Amino acid sequence: MEVLVVGAGVVGLAVARRAALDGHDVIVAEAANAIGTGTSSRNSEVIHAGIYYPTHSLRAQHCVRGRRLMYALCESHGVPHRKVGKLLIVTDDADIPKLDALHKQAQINGVENMTALDAADAMRMEPGLFCVAAYLSAETGIVDSHRYMLALRGDIEDRGGAIAFNTPIERMQRDGAGWKVSFGGEQPGTIRVDAVVNAAGHGAQKLAVATEGYPQERVPPHVMAKGNYFKYAGRTPFTRLIYPAPVPGGLGVHITLDMGGGMKFGPDVEWIERENYEVDPGRAPAFYQYIRKYWPGLPDGSLIPDYAGIRPKITRQGEPAADFLIDRPRDHGLPGLVQMFGIESPGLTSSLSLAEYVIEGLRT
Repeated sequence: MEVLVVGAGVVGLAVARRAALDGHDVIVAEAANAIGTGTSSRNSEVIHAGIYYPTHSLRAQHCVRGRRLMYALCESHGVPHRKVGKLLIVTDDADIPKLDALHKQAQINGVENMTALDAADAMRMEPGLFCVAAYLSAETGIVDSHRYMLALRGDIEDRGGAIAFNTPIERMQRDGAGWKVSFGGEQPGTIRVDAVVNAAGHGAQKLAVATEGYPQERVPPHVMAKGNYFKYAGRTPFTRLIYPAPVPGGLGVHITLDMGGGMKFGPDVEWIERENYEVDPGRAPAFYQYIRKYWPGLPDGSLIPDYAGIRPKITRQGEPAADFLIDRPRDHGLPGLVQMFGIESPGLTSSLSLAEYVIEGLRT
C-alpha cells in the first residue's frame, strides 16, 4: 500500500515511520521547508506520564503507552532524554482535593510510580519550593524533541520513505480504490496513492474541507490557544519539573527543564484569532505573580521572553477540553482516509502509540 502522510510534525513523522516499518511505501508531504516547524518545535519537550486525561480517552490510552514506547525508542536511537521526574503540587489547602483527584485519575490511567509526599518532604527535595502537598511522578521526563523527530525521519528514509518539503496539499478526491491528491508549490501536480493520513496540525481542518466526499459536518472548529514561555536568566535551582494544578485550557505555568540545563516557565493560555508567535514582555508580571505562589524566591528581572506555541484546539474558551479526534474509515465511511484533529498535548508523548492506532485504522 502506498501511504501519503500530510504534515511532517512529530505525529505525522511517527505515523509515516509506523507505515514504513509495516512495509508500506510512504511519502510525507510538508508545506514548510523542514520537519517540525509548528507545534512540534514549540512545546515544553516533556515526556508526560499520563496523569490528567479522562478515563478511556484517547489521550489517556495513548499517552501512557506512547510514553513507554518513546523511552524505548530514545534509548535505542540515542535520542537525548532524561527521566527527571515531576512534582505535582498545590499551594493552598483548599486545592488538596484537586491533587488527590489527579492521583486517582493517574491510577485509573495506569500511570506507574506516583508517590504522595507531604509538604516537608517535597520542600526537602526542592529547597526553593513552597507547597502544602505534592505527588512525585517518577516517570515524567524531558526530551530533545528535534533529535526525536530526526530519529523518526531516519527510520522513514532507511525504509525507502521520502519527505517532500514545500509541498502543500490543496485537494483530495477518491480515484477508484485510492486517492488523487493535488499539491501546490513550485512544481504543482497530482499523485495517486492508496491511503492518506491528514496530520496537518493547524492545517488539518482546511485540508478536510478540501477532501471531496468527506462529510463537512465532521470537520471540527479550529481554535488557537497560544502558550507563552519565559526563560530564567539565572542558574537553575530545581532538579525536577514543578507543575501546579491544571488551569482551564492547559496545565498551568510550570517549571520545565531542558536538555541543556536551562529552565523555562510556561505555557500560559492566551486565546487568539490570528497566528502570532511573539511573546509579549507585558505578560511577565502575571508570570511573576503566578510562579511566586510556589517559588517565593523568584528574583525580580529574571524572566526573559522566550518563545510561544499555539495549541490546535477543537473546543473554544470556556468549553470542556476535547479528546483527540481521529476520524478513521470505520467512522466516516471513506476507505483509506484518516483525519486527525486537535492533536495538542500530550501529542508528543503519544506519537508512537497514535501512529499504531492510525495505521491499524487504515486497514479497517
